[in-house]
Amino acid sequence: MSTEELISQAIEFEKNEKSFKTRSEKIIAVREAKEIILSLNEVYKKSKDEHLMTIMKRVSVIKIKLEKRLRIR
Repeated sequence: MSTEELISQAIEFEKNEKSFKTRSEKIIAVREAKEIILSLNEVYKKSKDEHLMTIMKRVSVIKIKLEKRLRIR
């Protein structure tokens, strides 16, 4: 997957953050976020682009929020 596709996928994930209502949707979202973060990290290791780092941090914050909500129940 190209860098542009990864970035667009991450931005789309951020836009849909509020749409994860059910527990199963949140579980799927956490897995998707992890996949996005790891893919962006592989590209970041080669390019050291700070823009990629900020995107990874934003997706990580969403992932952590979802994980916290899943643990409470």
